[in-house]
Amino acid sequence: MRFAEKTGRTVEEAINACLNELGVERERVKIEVLAEPMKKGLFGLLGTTLAKVRAGYEDCPGELACSFLKDVCDSMGVIAEFNYTQQGQHWLIDISGEELGILIGRRGDTLEALQYLANLAVAKQLAEKVRVIIDVEGYRQRREETLVRLAKRLSDKVKRTGTRVVLEPMNPHERRIIHTALQDDARISTFSEGEEPNRKVVISLKRTAKFPEG
Repeated sequence: MRFAEKTGRTVEEAINACLNELGVERERVKIEVLAEPMKKGLFGLLGTTLAKVRAGYEDCPGELACSFLKDVCDSMGVIAEFNYTQQGQHWLIDISGEELGILIGRRGDTLEALQYLANLAVAKQLAEKVRVIIDVEGYRQRREETLVRLAKRLSDKVKRTGTRVVLEPMNPHERRIIHTALQDDARISTFSEGEEPNRKVVISLKRTAKFPEG
C-alpha cells in the first residue's frame, strides 16, 4: 500500500495534492480526512488550520508485472505490447509482438524464468500474495494442447506394449498437464521421478490393469 499525506486550504485541495504525488486517479485511492480546515481567532484574524488528508492505494499486480516485463524487454531490445487480466487470485499477462521466440526459449524455459522473476518483482511490492502467469502469443495454450495429445498417444502405447514410457524433463506446470490429462484413465498410472530441473513424468500400467490389449 502506498500513502501520501497533504494539507490544503480545503479538503478537496489536499486530496488533489495527494493524487498528484501518487500519480493515480481518485477512483483507485482510499481517502482519510485527518483534519478539517478551521479558522482560528476572532473573525479569523489569527490565521487558519489547514485541512489534512491521507490517501492510499494498492498497486495493481498486473501493472507491476507489465512494468517489470517492459523493462526486461527493453534491455533485451525486444519490442512488445503487454496486456493483463485478472482471474480470481491470478493475474494473466499476455505479451504480443513480432519475433518473440527469444522470450519463450527452448521448451518454454525462458518464459518460465521470466514468470518466476515477475512474480518475485510483484511480491516485493505487495502485502497480499498473488500469482502472475505470463504467456507469449498464446504459446501456453498451444503447448498444453500438444502435451495432452502426447499424453494420450503415449498412454495408448503403454496399453499396447505393457512397457512404461519416460517423458523428457519438464517443468512442474507441464508435468501437471500430463498427470491431469491421464488422471481418469482406469488402466494408466502417472508419477514423476528424478530431481529438478531433470524431473520427468513416467506413464505406466496400473498394477490392477490387465496386460496389453490385442
